[in-house]
Amino acid sequence: MNKFLQKTLLAASAALLLAGSAYAGDFINILTGGTSGVYYPLGVALSQIYSKAIPDAKSSVQATKASAENLNLLQAGRGELAFTLGDALSDAWKGNAEVGFKTPLKKLRGVASIYPNYIQIVASADSGIKTLADLRGKRVAVGAPKSGTEINARTVLKAAGLSYSDLGKAEYLPFGESVELMKNRQIDATLISAGLGVSALRDLATSVKMVIVPIPPEVVAKINDPAYQVGVIPANTYEGQTADASTVAIRNVLVTREGVPTDTVYKMTKALFGNLDELVAAHSAAKGIKLENALKGMPIPLHPGAEKFYREVGLIK
Repeated sequence: MNKFLQKTLLAASAALLLAGSAYAGDFINILTGGTSGVYYPLGVALSQIYSKAIPDAKSSVQATKASAENLNLLQAGRGELAFTLGDALSDAWKGNAEVGFKTPLKKLRGVASIYPNYIQIVASADSGIKTLADLRGKRVAVGAPKSGTEINARTVLKAAGLSYSDLGKAEYLPFGESVELMKNRQIDATLISAGLGVSALRDLATSVKMVIVPIPPEVVAKINDPAYQVGVIPANTYEGQTADASTVAIRNVLVTREGVPTDTVYKMTKALFGNLDELVAAHSAAKGIKLENALKGMPIPLHPGAEKFYREVGLIK
């Protein structure tokens, strides 16, 4: 081998090694949701936690249309950590084309089951809507297209014997926009899948007299999916809400992908559970994040980095 070729090969090998080491912890892009939801403020808090706990990493936060988009971006290598609803994650792993996954997303790997989402259907008091049946013929915002919220909307309506065609109009809007339309009386109701006390609904409750539309346990039972559990929105979660409301609870999951280094995911998982107070300060929904629940309902294989942490703390024997 001549000296020129030898030097070229050595330089190329060095460049590859540098590129590999640069990747191994240089970037943690966190895929969240709309800025008026819960994923985004928690993603910002996580980014700040990682900046301190993993100082060689450049952490960033990306606002998205949430679950389905996040999972497709992860599969394409365009993020290192994503928030998603558990049912959307199951659909992605299986490749459910109806909800936006044309093929199974087999590069996805689990990090942690976190807090539960609650499907919160609210209507303006003057719309006359008090039950799911009353949504028939009304203008309803069902979430951004193919988002976890929109998937939830279709599922709940189907269990209640309704479809989008039964509505007066289905508006495909993220939380913030749907709330603005309700304030302006351009729609009658909105369905939001988020942690309790989501800012969009707190804002709405201060501007419009609203009614929480219950999702009865018998409707939840008809969904026949273990990801959907009976839940309760406690009284006084929102201004003017004087009674508990039955609903559906679905666990959220933090997800990464193949190719993100084991050590990086280990540090991310450890920093997550070591700084829960900072997440709670960012949004009260984080009170639902418990180490003992981290593996509950996880529908995909764990990333080796997350598995290493759970073995370390005794969650996996």
